[in-house]
Amino acid sequence: MCKSLVQFIIEEQRAIPGATGDFTGLVSDIIIACKQIAHDVNKGALIGVLGSAGSENVQGETQKKLDIITNEVFIKSTEWGGHLAATASEEMDDVYPIPARYPKGKYLLVFDPLDGSSNIDVNISAGTIFSILRAPRGVEHPVAADFLQPGTTQVCAGYALYGPATMLVITTGHGVNGFTLDGDIGEFMLTHPNMTIPADTLEFAINASNERHLEKPVQRYVEECIAGKTVPRGINFNMRWVASMVAEVHRILTRGGVFMYGCG
Repeated sequence: MCKSLVQFIIEEQRAIPGATGDFTGLVSDIIIACKQIAHDVNKGALIGVLGSAGSENVQGETQKKLDIITNEVFIKSTEWGGHLAATASEEMDDVYPIPARYPKGKYLLVFDPLDGSSNIDVNISAGTIFSILRAPRGVEHPVAADFLQPGTTQVCAGYALYGPATMLVITTGHGVNGFTLDGDIGEFMLTHPNMTIPADTLEFAINASNERHLEKPVQRYVEECIAGKTVPRGINFNMRWVASMVAEVHRILTRGGVFMYGCG
């Protein structure tokens, strides 16, 4: 029988002396948010959530209706539990403080509620990205600078992929594990244990519109991939581009390769 994500996290918690269960509670809240987002993405036009919202996020990107809806889902699912000191989202201009009516916790949550939302209108995979950090000791009201921590300080990182199946891939620093949502029982079940990037691949992914901004050695690498067997590399590569970091990263984790967005 497959192991559920909640069971998996609880078993990891038991191996940590002095664990309080706060982290497990926060992950459970994130799981609920991802299930709700999967539902909304799946329904799409049936519930009127497709199309542009007519606004921009902090990155200057045009927001979709689902960007705003899923951001609200993530906030409402995680703010109340007493596990968070504050959150930050790509869809908000500043840090979101936990409302005074809720208890505060020791973690910070960073998330992009719907990465690749431009794909939704054409029924292509999108996803959610999240990272859990520890709030600095003694800081009662976290600000943006408190979130700017090295990646090595993360307590947990992961993503949810909303595709033909909904998956949640997560690490707490001890390997990467993938869980698939079983809609019949409403649980994420362990289906991809100990995921590692394959050493060899026949695929690569680049944002061609930004290729000219890449460093010269990287441009040469891309040119060799495109040239295939006509250059010393001697391999025909397939170019893949989904315009969703979650989808690109998931493909690399399962089939290998490289993903480059570049800078405009």
